[in-house]
Amino acid sequence: MKTPKRLQPLLEDGVIDAVIGQLMSGKEATVYTVRCGTEIRCAKVYKEAAKRNFKKASQYREGRGVRNSRRARAMDKGSKYGRQQQEESWQNAEVDALYKLANAGVRVPTPYGCFDGVLLMELVVDERGQVAPRLSEVSMTAEQALEDHALMMHYVVLMLCAGLVHGDLSEFNVLVDDYGPVIIDLPQAVDAAANNHAAAMLRRDIENMTQYYALFAPELLETRYAEEIWHLYKEGNLTPDTPLCGEFQDAEGSSDVDGVLAEIQAVLKEEEWRQERQAEDL
Repeated sequence: MKTPKRLQPLLEDGVIDAVIGQLMSGKEATVYTVRCGTEIRCAKVYKEAAKRNFKKASQYREGRGVRNSRRARAMDKGSKYGRQQQEESWQNAEVDALYKLANAGVRVPTPYGCFDGVLLMELVVDERGQVAPRLSEVSMTAEQALEDHALMMHYVVLMLCAGLVHGDLSEFNVLVDDYGPVIIDLPQAVDAAANNHAAAMLRRDIENMTQYYALFAPELLETRYAEEIWHLYKEGNLTPDTPLCGEFQDAEGSSDVDGVLAEIQAVLKEEEWRQERQAEDL
């Protein structure tokens, strides 16, 4: 195939040896399979902000610290330099999240570095060496669904203990190889302590996972892992080894009408996003 313009510098610098083909194209990036020596890896080429179709990106950037005060002022003003810095911050966020989560014990693709807006990382494959399917393409027994859902809840806990919420977790952002689920697509990962939307994003992430696994194990619909996990986190009682039960008791007399309405709106908006994601992936 013709070498994409954004990958040409990596070829010239010897970072990659050949471009094999396009793997997928989504709302935020196009992913290619590339050869690096004897290994096959993937190269994620981020789309420019004007071409990227990621909804409410400002909500995801909230709470991301910028140490350089000049960069921070430029980003706030929206100058050309500031927009360039925002793009760099968006791209580096995924690299940073991949390293942080891998160290925390979450299964994510191994990153090999980000080069001018191109993230080079592990290609997740099955036992035959084929690209691992997305969770949305996988069927399973009720027993397997319960097991994998419990593992995903553990990964959510590990992410939160590392200070992160995925923010766009769904069956479309999880691959499944012979060892289980692998979480992908992390440029929008948010700081759990600094982002005001973190709790709502965590709830959405968990509900997405639960609703999919409940297709095979309907009893999961009765669980309340989102409330349980966030409550433990807020109280400072969440650790990587905290046992979960999927149950949560609301405080007596508590009533949050605005919160309920906001949750309904979030569910409706999430369904719209999911349909758009499915249409993009066809």
